[in-house]
Amino acid sequence: MTSATADDVRRALTGVIDPEIRRPITDLDMVGDIVVESGHARVDIRLTIVGCPAADSIERDVDAAVRAVPGVAAATINVGVMTPDQRRALTERLRGGRAARVMPFGPDSLTRVIAVTSGKGGVGKSTLTANLAVALAARGVRVGVIDADVHGFSIPGLMGLVHDGAPATPTRVGELILPPVAHGVKVISIGMFLRAGDSGAVVWRGPMLHRTLTQFLEEVFFGDLDILLIDMPPGTGDMAISVGQMLPHAEVVVVTTPQSAAADVAVRSGLAAGKTGQRVVGVIENMGPFTLPDGTVMSLFGEGGGNAVAAALSTDDEVVPLLASVPLSVPLREGGDDGMPTVLAHPEDPAARVISALADRLLTSGPSLVGRKLPLSTN
Repeated sequence: MTSATADDVRRALTGVIDPEIRRPITDLDMVGDIVVESGHARVDIRLTIVGCPAADSIERDVDAAVRAVPGVAAATINVGVMTPDQRRALTERLRGGRAARVMPFGPDSLTRVIAVTSGKGGVGKSTLTANLAVALAARGVRVGVIDADVHGFSIPGLMGLVHDGAPATPTRVGELILPPVAHGVKVISIGMFLRAGDSGAVVWRGPMLHRTLTQFLEEVFFGDLDILLIDMPPGTGDMAISVGQMLPHAEVVVVTTPQSAAADVAVRSGLAAGKTGQRVVGVIENMGPFTLPDGTVMSLFGEGGGNAVAAALSTDDEVVPLLASVPLSVPLREGGDDGMPTVLAHPEDPAARVISALADRLLTSGPSLVGRKLPLSTN
């Protein structure tokens, strides 16, 4: 049998990815001593915190990686916890030299920020945000979602991050908050911070809403994202104003239904975004006409709302397009109830196909990086 060395084992562990931070554990100083004697490998692993929710997953992956090394016949994985100094060093490494409590999604960031908004509730904005995020992640895009709808948060449930009636809890490493990951998407929501047994009702005014958004943007470690989606609350209230102030460069997508009453209200949310300097890049019509098996087209919520909103938000200088008309879909609704986005569970569904095409369209319509300074260093 080929003799294995500690270096062989360490190289194998570069393929083990921390499921929360999404980086190799060897890059995070989570691998301690490695000893290989007579084909028996003993590996020390340092978790970020006591009770790390990813502990079992990391231990399984490490064990599998070690046993796959040629020459290793047995493996013992010793799981410990980082010291305070090691955690501080980790948080500094993750920040990449950036000072604490600094918002990383400013105008110079390479992350594309897209706020998904609507004039009124009940138009399926959150369902579209969740499915769009998953569709983008399936294309290899690094995606994060902020559930900014504090009073009516629903993203954890839509993304399958609710277990036994309680949303997944983020992990804290020092001052950093590590967002839970679902379907390749990093997600944060106020629902993840409510105490067990809480009714789930958040009764806050403007200052608390602004503070929550600030914490999500400054203290949550999303890592290097390509796209950050923000699921906005309906209307033009305090949170919309805060997002406009903190992310004036964000792109805005307005969601409406074909119904004229919903379309009229949706226009207001787009106009409000424009007043803060944000750019409306398109409109999505949800619950649109759908086709029955016999070929009959049903328009339960009317027709034309999406085009009407797009026309109302267009100017002589810039046309706001109707990006997609998503047909009314039972699987889309069921996927939201089950926590399994329809683009994954039923990719053949007409609504899923439209959302997937929407993801492709957004990827090809992004801002150019020509002339942008890349965050590279020769050190």
